[in-house]
Amino acid sequence: MKITFYGHASLGIEVNDISILVDPFISPNEKASHINIETLKADYILITHAHEDHVADVEAIAKRTNAIIVSNAEIISYYANKGIEGHPMNHGGKWDFEFGTVKYVNAIHSSSFADGSYGGNPGGFVIEGERKNIYIAGDTALTFDMKLIPMHTKLDLAILPIGDNFTMSVDDALIASDFIACDKVLGYHYDTFGYIEIDHEEAKRKFFDKDKDLMLLDVGESIEL
Repeated sequence: MKITFYGHASLGIEVNDISILVDPFISPNEKASHINIETLKADYILITHAHEDHVADVEAIAKRTNAIIVSNAEIISYYANKGIEGHPMNHGGKWDFEFGTVKYVNAIHSSSFADGSYGGNPGGFVIEGERKNIYIAGDTALTFDMKLIPMHTKLDLAILPIGDNFTMSVDDALIASDFIACDKVLGYHYDTFGYIEIDHEEAKRKFFDKDKDLMLLDVGESIEL
């Protein structure tokens, strides 16, 4: 499993020959100006919620690649009206896709499209691959619901928001890593705007002091599990 950070909360995931994008907000993001969305591959696009800083490039990429969108039922209906195929889910449900099993889990946030359309309830994704399991939290506050995840899945990596103000802070993400029983964390949803700028070294030190690993990737950088 290869995971690429495209800035903000945008990710690329490659599992064998399957390409997955998560919350593509790339072309409007100045920090990702060197990423050309016309070159990105996508068999699936996972959407955690409907806010513009998570869906800005969904329509353009999905129509070019014929990717299948995976999200809550309301978001799937919204894009179905634009002629885009999707797979609807809701909290607690799981489905076996060709790249692994996806479970849609709770997130504490809001969700609406830029045009005011209802975006359903926000969520996160637990992906159980053939060899590795990951948790993509989406935009969320710290919640005791996270304690449910290790009851059914042993995680190899958690992708957690750390920018504070709109989501968890670094300190809350540290607690979340205990809740989900995962000491290897990829931070996201930080530095894009003034409200969510963080001190990188301090953030990594806080995790290091608890014998945990916080990874902060450059835009376009990848890791492999």
